[in-house]
Amino acid sequence: MNRAGTRQRPSGASQAQSQPRATQRTQRNRAEETEGEEEEDGDASMDDDEENDPRDDDLVRKSNQLVRLALFAEHKRNPLRREEISKKVLGSNTRAFNQVLQLAQATLQKTFGMELVELRSRTELGRDGTGGDDDLEEARKAVGVKKKGALTTPAAAGSKSYILRSVLNPTIIDEAAQVSEKILEEEALEEDDNDDDDERGVRSYGSLISWSHTDQIGSLGILYIILALILVSGRVLSDAELRAHLKKLRQPMSGSVKFDVHATHKSVSMEAYMNTIIRQGFVERVAVGDAKKGKGKRVRATQGDDDSGATYEWRWGNRAHSEVGEKAIAEFVAEFMVGEQEAEDEEEDGGRARGRRRQDRAQNKVEKMAAGIERAAGGNLSDLK
Repeated sequence: MNRAGTRQRPSGASQAQSQPRATQRTQRNRAEETEGEEEEDGDASMDDDEENDPRDDDLVRKSNQLVRLALFAEHKRNPLRREEISKKVLGSNTRAFNQVLQLAQATLQKTFGMELVELRSRTELGRDGTGGDDDLEEARKAVGVKKKGALTTPAAAGSKSYILRSVLNPTIIDEAAQVSEKILEEEALEEDDNDDDDERGVRSYGSLISWSHTDQIGSLGILYIILALILVSGRVLSDAELRAHLKKLRQPMSGSVKFDVHATHKSVSMEAYMNTIIRQGFVERVAVGDAKKGKGKRVRATQGDDDSGATYEWRWGNRAHSEVGEKAIAEFVAEFMVGEQEAEDEEEDGGRARGRRRQDRAQNKVEKMAAGIERAAGGNLSDLK
């Protein structure tokens, strides 16, 4: 009994040895837990510091200001200049331009489906053979071949002016523009029976896109026709020739351009419209004649060449190259011309042209027409950049 009791109870020496060991183990565990908590608290505080970094908040605020400024400028169809961004958004922190621009681009693309693009300078357009004066070539001859590389550096090509451009996939826009019988029926039911027959009023198009609430379609069509006439004339069109072409199309310079009911004015004179698209950067009217040997002078649209004794010519502006593109205008003209021919062929065939063969024939005609436009332009057609 005594032996059993002795075995069940640890000796005093054993207890004295086991207690310090347990105490040390407990203290060590507590120390490790304390260190872990301190590390977690430190990491959390660092994360909070990073999340609440005032520099990041300032960049986000400036990027939002840039987004608003870009939208306001686009509403007026005016290019946004780098110096204006520095003055109204960046202030003294001009070195943050790239960071602010990157954040603004993310907001524009995600929220508005648009992006800021820098307009191409006249030097870059001249180097690509898509327009511009002869300044670049004359400068190359003046400084010699060794200096040629200095004139063609990409760093000097930027215009430091920006516009907003859509980033939506063209397929989405094409699908949204398709006519649907169901939409036509629903729009017909919603029409007011007492609505007058105003040609400039809201119309039913039967598509997801309501063209009555978009840009002025009539004036946009005139712009595209002018760009097409300049393109197929070797990218340069004299003022007299442009007036003659517009007169044949029953849109003389003495006439007017009509707008729909959503516009501020019902119509403007053709001269005022031409000055507007010059200001917006779609076209340029350059003085030639005695100044042809020099770099020319950009002027407003006037009554003609003979009033002042000078002659003028029309060219694409840098906004047309960045927003429309030569390939898009060529495709616009080719599809229009082929569409007219297909309608005539269908009438001659009694409506028998159907299916795949008709589509292939139309596609071949479009490609041939586009190739002819490229030859008429005098070189490879440029795309958006």
